Amino acid sequence: MHTGKRYPLREFIVWSRRDIYLCFFLTLVPTILFCFGFTFIAISWLPVAMLGTAVAFIVGFKNNASYNRLWEARQIYGAIINDSRSFAVKARDFLGGKSSVHSRLLFDRHFAWLTFLRYQLREPRKWETMDELRYEEYMSKAYKIPEREEPLESAVQSFLSPDELAYLLSKKNRASQSLALQSETINELHRDGFLNDLQQMQLQKSIDSFYEQQGKAERIKNFPYPRNFSSITTYLLYLFVILLPFGLLKEFNHLGDGTFLAGYTIYFLIPFATVVGWAFVTLDAVGDSSINPFEGSPNDVPITQISKMIETDLKEMLDDPNLPAAVAPINNILL
Repeated sequence: MHTGKRYPLREFIVWSRRDIYLCFFLTLVPTILFCFGFTFIAISWLPVAMLGTAVAFIVGFKNNASYNRLWEARQIYGAIINDSRSFAVKARDFLGGKSSVHSRLLFDRHFAWLTFLRYQLREPRKWETMDELRYEEYMSKAYKIPEREEPLESAVQSFLSPDELAYLLSKKNRASQSLALQSETINELHRDGFLNDLQQMQLQKSIDSFYEQQGKAERIKNFPYPRNFSSITTYLLYLFVILLPFGLLKEFNHLGDGTFLAGYTIYFLIPFATVVGWAFVTLDAVGDSSINPFEGSPNDVPITQISKMIETDLKEMLDDPNLPAAVAPINNILL
């Protein structure tokens, strides 16, 4: 998540410079050919304008869908924050207060679940964009993804016993199995008389809620923006960018008729079409940058920071002085 007022213009231009180069080249070639007498390459502006209108709608639809996915992901983690606090208060008070060994066990298991979940959500998928050169370059200079810097075992080992750690690391969906282990412990505490029926039911409802939020997050993570919509957007976008200068050749050639700029205004097409093409291509890239809200891009939901914040809140409920270090923005990027 970017925490500044805006991306600096220079940073934005560097991030999208390859798109600028491409649009410049696609405009320069037909302009030079037209100036050297190949005037037949000019086409009518009307069909190009119609295509541009269609592309604008499609790119806008994609960016709207991208924002909806991002906002839903943030709502999911907002629910995890609320449910975590509710679960912790009940676990503490039902099981004997701040010094209870049993409540501390449930707290640590919950921290393990948060850690397993964020590591699973950071795992790359084939359709995600973080392996593209523009994102790799930006990440190498601006920030690092915590889940790629610290091994999972190191991040979670303080919350689990060695046997529990080995058991959960052997599973495919470790977050899910962590909640299953938590549920098993709650039922054991009920059988041993530490929880009455109502208390056990309340804690199990929290487990159900965590499963629900995890499932919602996994749905976003494992189901990409439909490839048919994404593909047609890309094809039509680049078709428009290619045809744009051809449709403007005649318009710019006659732009200076009757003035001292006659014969020279054709060269104004190069910066104009470059900027217009860059605007369309970059708007599409902006949509791509937030359409997968857990992959670790600068515009993602800050699940690492949220998980650490939950851990801090819950440890303070137990008056635990060993609070995790706060996750601070690096170059205005908070993950």
